[in-house]
Amino acid sequence: MSKVYDVLIIGAGPAGLSAGIYAGRARLSTLIIEKEKDGGQIVLTSEVENYPGCLEGESGPTLVDRMSDQAKHFGAEKVYDEIVEVKLEGKEKVLIGKKGEYKGKTVIIANGATSKPIGCPGEKTFTGKGVSYCATCDAAFFEDFEVFVVGGGDTAVEEALYLTKFARKVSIIHRRDELRAAKSIRAKAEANPKVHFIWDSVVKEIKGDGIVNSMVIENVKTKELTELVADEDDMTFGIFVFIGYEPKTKIFEGILDIEKGYLVTDENMKTNIEGVYAAGDIRVKSLRQVVTAAADGAIAAVQAEKYVETL
Repeated sequence: MSKVYDVLIIGAGPAGLSAGIYAGRARLSTLIIEKEKDGGQIVLTSEVENYPGCLEGESGPTLVDRMSDQAKHFGAEKVYDEIVEVKLEGKEKVLIGKKGEYKGKTVIIANGATSKPIGCPGEKTFTGKGVSYCATCDAAFFEDFEVFVVGGGDTAVEEALYLTKFARKVSIIHRRDELRAAKSIRAKAEANPKVHFIWDSVVKEIKGDGIVNSMVIENVKTKELTELVADEDDMTFGIFVFIGYEPKTKIFEGILDIEKGYLVTDENMKTNIEGVYAAGDIRVKSLRQVVTAAADGAIAAVQAEKYVETL
């Protein structure tokens, strides 16, 4: 592709689409490059309640569809390709995909991070139907229900404590016999009467009929299998998985500053290379939500516009 765009955006999740909307409105030639399908992690969410102005009964896919249409309306182009190599130094940036090369004056990296899955049978089937990777997104759907948190690190325990505001009982399933979380966080969990622990255990299978209604766990020491079944009155329970994230930063290693796998930016989404920005879940930040991803994308696009004006 010989055209040199003003802005190349990697990823069509909320951060990338927001960047596309702002760049398009600014009359910048804009190309969004998405690997598979629009939306990122939000498309796994069957109901969205905490995005300002979302419609009643909003789902991740419906919200993303409107964002995508809006970006297209403002002139952002889109291509489906997987970027495998980048050349970011200099005034002309080059992104090399499996299907072609893309040139731009600026690049906004917004290809996100994915939650590490358990990898057990039933997990994918019931994602969004009882299985979640975001307590802030889905906790309210389990008001007065029982929920299980898989993991034992800081994030898992912090999210378990957050879930106690909604669920009547929160059980942490951990493969070891003690938590890996910081002592201060562990102390809070141990002192909370709603928090319970299932030690030395891993989830082997998730079952259900439309929604989750049971799961099989294995004791890693005794190899004993136990099936946990939903309360008859509830008919379901929540399974929240927090065993880590996998930011998609491998192709940027040795090129951009990375901290614990995430891209480092300043408050204006600028990376260590001039004209290159990062937005959304892929960058170092304290809250990974649709609303913060959209804000990141908007800031990155405005900064890209200012940079293009200097060329």
